[in-house]
Amino acid sequence: MNSKTSGYVYVLLAVILFAGRDGFSKLLGEKYPPIMLTMMRLWAFAVFVTVLAAFSPVGLRGALLTQRPILQALRGVLLGSQIVVVIFAFTRAGLAMSQAILGATPLIVTILSVPILGEKVGRRHGIPVVIGLLGVLVLLNPGNAHFDMRLLFPIAASLIYAMYSIATRAVSQDDPVVTSVLYAGVPGAMAITFVGPFYWTPVHTADWPAITALCVCGALSQYFLIKAYGLLSAVEVQPLTYLHLVLSGAVATVFFGETVTWNMLAGAVIVVGAGLFSVWREHRLEVRRTKSI
Repeated sequence: MNSKTSGYVYVLLAVILFAGRDGFSKLLGEKYPPIMLTMMRLWAFAVFVTVLAAFSPVGLRGALLTQRPILQALRGVLLGSQIVVVIFAFTRAGLAMSQAILGATPLIVTILSVPILGEKVGRRHGIPVVIGLLGVLVLLNPGNAHFDMRLLFPIAASLIYAMYSIATRAVSQDDPVVTSVLYAGVPGAMAITFVGPFYWTPVHTADWPAITALCVCGALSQYFLIKAYGLLSAVEVQPLTYLHLVLSGAVATVFFGETVTWNMLAGAVIVVGAGLFSVWREHRLEVRRTKSI
């Protein structure tokens, strides 16, 4: 396979593992405290990224060198916090609804990048953002007389991950990818270790395979996504990542008996459509810039 084909294969593998990770998170989140599950998952992720950094060209010592130590550490804490909240979201609001709301995260990143990073959002970015937010409103079904407070979990998870993405974008200007990957796993694992043991619950023997699968899916999905970004541009990767929403919805309906309502389906289509339109516009602009050189 050529590099492009390999890149697309890596994206598909990552998306499939993301959906598996979400399914195991919901399954186990109904039996064990989310903080405990997050701690175990971050421990596995920390070991994985440490080994990855050790075998990188700069080595572990080189990967630890960072120009933004505080912000890098904050990224790890944000990632750990987001995992805890998203497990609550899957078990309280449902996997399908949570993933539909989480699909709006790239649009939230675009909005937050203006006040935090000082980026400018022109009309070509602003229109998809507005349309995407309308899709989120459809998802939340504002016509319903009673707002379901459980939806605050996926909304909070989306906001936290958006902050993590903003921080990642900020540190990428000064640190290499291997450093950012290392700090995404280790600080979060260290931070949650101070809290997680207080929530420890004995694990039934029958659940260890699912916990192992959760940790493996979480680590390998990130690895495959990193490999994909090494072979493809963000514009090429982003459209395929929206398959995550479809696969997680399928897992929710097939394995957990969740119902996909009209507003969930319509809202997800609007959110994904807005995101894909934004990606397409960026691709067209990039093509024009290339031809003008």
